[in-house]
Amino acid sequence: MPEGNSSDRAASSSEPIETSDRAEAEPAPYGDTEDDDIDDTQQASGEAEQPRMTERPLPPITTDMNRITPKSKRRLLRPLLFALLPVALAVGGYIYVTGGQVMSTDNAYVQADTVGISTDVSGTVDSIEVHDNEIVKKGQVLFRLREKPFRIALESAQGQLGTVRNQILTLKATYTQALAEIAQAEADIPYYEVTFKRQKDLTGSPAYSRAAYDKARQDLTAAQQRVNVAKAEAAAALAQLSNDPNQPVEQNPFYIQAQAGVDEAQRQLNSTVVRAPFDGIVTNVPALQVGTFLRSAQQAFSLVSTENIWVAASPKETELTYVRPGQPVTITVDTYPGIEWKGTVGSISPASGSSFSLLPAQNTTGNWVKVVQRIPMIVKLGDLADKPQLRVGMSVVVEIDTGHARGLPAFITDLFGGSHDNATDSQPGGQQISKQTGGKEPAGDSHG
Repeated sequence: MPEGNSSDRAASSSEPIETSDRAEAEPAPYGDTEDDDIDDTQQASGEAEQPRMTERPLPPITTDMNRITPKSKRRLLRPLLFALLPVALAVGGYIYVTGGQVMSTDNAYVQADTVGISTDVSGTVDSIEVHDNEIVKKGQVLFRLREKPFRIALESAQGQLGTVRNQILTLKATYTQALAEIAQAEADIPYYEVTFKRQKDLTGSPAYSRAAYDKARQDLTAAQQRVNVAKAEAAAALAQLSNDPNQPVEQNPFYIQAQAGVDEAQRQLNSTVVRAPFDGIVTNVPALQVGTFLRSAQQAFSLVSTENIWVAASPKETELTYVRPGQPVTITVDTYPGIEWKGTVGSISPASGSSFSLLPAQNTTGNWVKVVQRIPMIVKLGDLADKPQLRVGMSVVVEIDTGHARGLPAFITDLFGGSHDNATDSQPGGQQISKQTGGKEPAGDSHG
C-alpha cells in the first residue's frame, strides 16, 4: 500500500507539469477573450503549485490590434482602394479638362541690344577710357583717336572758307566796277560819234585828212567795244553772285560749299572721341590697344544694353494655337532658381525660323520628311527693377497663360454630337480667326 500510494502520488504530481507545458506550447485560438486566457493561466498555475511548486512566466497579454494579421489588413485595404478609384478618376479628369491653358517652352534665351563700337574715321588710338565689363552711361567717352591730323584738316577748311568769302567780296566789287566802266564807256560814245561825223563831213574839202578820219572812226568803235566788254564782265560777275549782287555772302553757293568742308572737318575731329550710344556694359575691350590704327567702320569692342532686354523664344508651331500678343508671361531663368520675371507676348514672327535660313528647305524636291517648325517670338520683360541682372544668352523657361482650357477629348464631344473645338479668337486689327481642329483643311487650301 505505501508503495502504491507513493506511485499514485508521483503520477498525480507529474500531471500538472505536463498540463502546464501543453498550455504554453498551444497558442490560444483566434477570437478568445482576455479573461479566458487569464483563467487558463491561473488554472495551469494552480495545478502546478500542488506538490512541485514550479514558477513559470505568464504569457503576454494580447490585444485586438496585436491580433490583426496582414491578411486581415489586405481585406480592409481592398474596399478602400475600390472606393477611392472613382474619386481619383474624377479629380484627374477635372484637372485634365480645365488645364492646358499654360503654354511652356524652354527654347528661349535672353537677348538685348548689342552694338559693335566703331567710328567712321580712320586714325590711331590715342587713349582708352574704359575697362572690360564696365557699366557705362549714354554719352560717356569710351576711347579717343589721335586728333592732330583732324585738327590740321579743320584749320585748312577754315582757311578755304575765308578765301571763298574774299572771292565773293571781290566778285561784288568786280560787278560794281563793271557797271562803272559801262557808264563811262557809254558817256564817251557821243563824243566819238561827233568827232567821227565831223571828220566825215570834211571829206572832199582841202582840210580833209585821211589819218584824222580813220582815227575818229577807230575811237568810236573802241568806245562801243568797251561798253560791250564792260557789260560782259558785269554779267559774269553777276552770274557768280547768283544773279543777285545784294545777296548775303553766307548764302552764296561757293560759301556754302566751303562751309560744308569746315563742318565735315569738324565732324571728323569730333568723331575722334567715341562715346557710348546708350546705357550698357562694354565687353571685349582688351581687343583694342593704344597705338592701334583703327580703320573707319572697324569694330573696336562691343556694348550690351542694360535697359532694352527681351526674351527670344522659339516654340513649336503646334504650341502657338492660342498664343496671342499681349498675353501674360512668366519667365524663370536657369541661373536664378526660385525667381520669376513677369512679361507679355510682344510679337510673333510671320514666318518660321528656317524660312530665313541661307538655304531654305525645298520640300517639293526629293524625299520629304515632315518636321515640326519653330516660330520665333518676342517676350517683353516688364519688371527688371530689384531683380538679378540678366545676361544675353541665358537659358530661360517661358510660360504663357493663353486662357484657353484643354476641354473634353474629341471622341467625347463627337459622341454627344457637339463640336469638340470650334473657337474663334481675335487678333490685333480686328481679324477673326476660326479654329476647327476636326482634322480637315479649308477648301482651296493646299500644301506642297
